[in-house]
Amino acid sequence: MALKWYAIQTYAGSEMSVKNAIETLAKENNIEEKIQQVLVPTEDVIEMKNGKQVIKERSLYPGYCFAYLDLDTPLWHRIQLLPKVSRFIGETKRPASLSEADIELILEKANKRAAPKPKISFSDGEVVRIIEGPFANFNGTVEEYDMLHGKLRLNVSIFGRSTPVEILYSQVEKIV
Repeated sequence: MALKWYAIQTYAGSEMSVKNAIETLAKENNIEEKIQQVLVPTEDVIEMKNGKQVIKERSLYPGYCFAYLDLDTPLWHRIQLLPKVSRFIGETKRPASLSEADIELILEKANKRAAPKPKISFSDGEVVRIIEGPFANFNGTVEEYDMLHGKLRLNVSIFGRSTPVEILYSQVEKIV
């Protein structure tokens, strides 16, 4: 058996359903020895829903699923025909396995989960609208973003004067 890691491109947002479909394929066809592991590395993100913080999982590699397989042509075609699978990644027409360095980096990220972080990130100089609190409906320019504490330091213009304000990231929205 030649077990190797392969990257499978999926439809956006369908990584987990492809993972489940591959695992089901292995069980239904008694080929668990050919399909050893299917992996979708994820991270926890904090979202705001109805004014409350909710922790959700998000894929670290959107649109990709990784599988440790003994890949032959029939298995390749079976997986390729699964719903929401685009293709195997490879430079030629045949799938190419991932290098040891690449898969070690992916596995390290998958196994070492960091604390949940905000879904939205901010950059210095970005203009945001405050949606909650005493400064609601004011626009501010981001001066500093403290991801550890989830706070923003904004520069808000109040009555023509620039005023520094420290606010939670959940109290602002990006202006599109």
